[in-house]
Amino acid sequence: MPQKDSHAVNPPRPEHLIRTEIRELSAYPVPSAQGLVKLDAMENPYEWPQSLRDAWADTLSRLPVNRYPDPRGTELVARLRTVMGVPDEAALLLGNGSDELIQILLMAVAGPGRVVMAPEPGFVMYRMVARWLGLEFVGVPLKPDFSLDMPAMLAALERHRPAVTFLAWPNNPTGNLWPRAEMEPLIQAAPGLVVVDEAYGPFARDSFLPDVGTDGRVLVMRTVSKLGLAGLRLGYLCGMPEWIGQLDKVRLPYNINVLTQAAAEFALEHHGVLDEQAAWIRRDREVLFEALAKLPGVEPFPSEANFILFRAPSGRGREIFEGIRAGGVLIKDLSGQGGLLTDCLRVTVGTPEENACFLQALQSAL
Repeated sequence: MPQKDSHAVNPPRPEHLIRTEIRELSAYPVPSAQGLVKLDAMENPYEWPQSLRDAWADTLSRLPVNRYPDPRGTELVARLRTVMGVPDEAALLLGNGSDELIQILLMAVAGPGRVVMAPEPGFVMYRMVARWLGLEFVGVPLKPDFSLDMPAMLAALERHRPAVTFLAWPNNPTGNLWPRAEMEPLIQAAPGLVVVDEAYGPFARDSFLPDVGTDGRVLVMRTVSKLGLAGLRLGYLCGMPEWIGQLDKVRLPYNINVLTQAAAEFALEHHGVLDEQAAWIRRDREVLFEALAKLPGVEPFPSEANFILFRAPSGRGREIFEGIRAGGVLIKDLSGQGGLLTDCLRVTVGTPEENACFLQALQSAL
């Protein structure tokens, strides 16, 4: 048996090296949907036609996977600029989903006393990434109908002077699109950067993307995930070149792999298919909303995203979520967050058949 080194020290434990605020967090939960109708993650439920899948597979089969990808995704950036209508004045930064772009941005601005701000309830990653990086996060509560509390927002901007303010538009998890007449005064009052997060832009009636590149404080963040390419993990951030150039210094080299670049470029060449599917989802969202509004004790909230937030009868949010899952459908349970989301559940708009399964499971759970 080898002799123990008299100079050896005990191995470190997580509490010795991992920051307290990290140890106090929980990892982002992703529940299994095996055997269930999956309506919990705001995904496009439609696949591509077989002819398109065959052509896509042929494209991928010819890629030189032994080589590193284009570090800047030059051809993909050009395709995004054309298809999405990004103004010539704006520059683009690619990210491994919107999450990485949030991380890049906050890493770049992190510093003592720096504040990140957003309305709440909002996208959970704003708060999570800020905490990872030791930044103070200020959440400004929405009104009970999930509209912006303008006096509170303006006061918080003045008091906390945030380096970055996130405005998810439409908002996640509430689905509503705040009026442009309220967004613009907030942008003008912000002392730092304002990120308009348009993850659900394909399903909304308005966008700040045509305006980006003319205001030095505004960045627009988008993703192709909700459009039908969630498996690719691709997001893009648009803004004035001087901002994008600085943020690019924080991006890890080769962050967008060669398969994602080629697959996304191929999909955008055939964006008509994705646009048609988005139209189906917008249509079925209205049908689903009307059906929810007719159920006793159920309060759906208007949405311009590809999901609908609804409030279950008082005190029964978790129970009804479990009942829906027992009926073979997985949706998102937000009821445990309390506050404005007490008894609230969120359902992704699926195919008509999936929506019917959900409504049947909900009716049984009620």
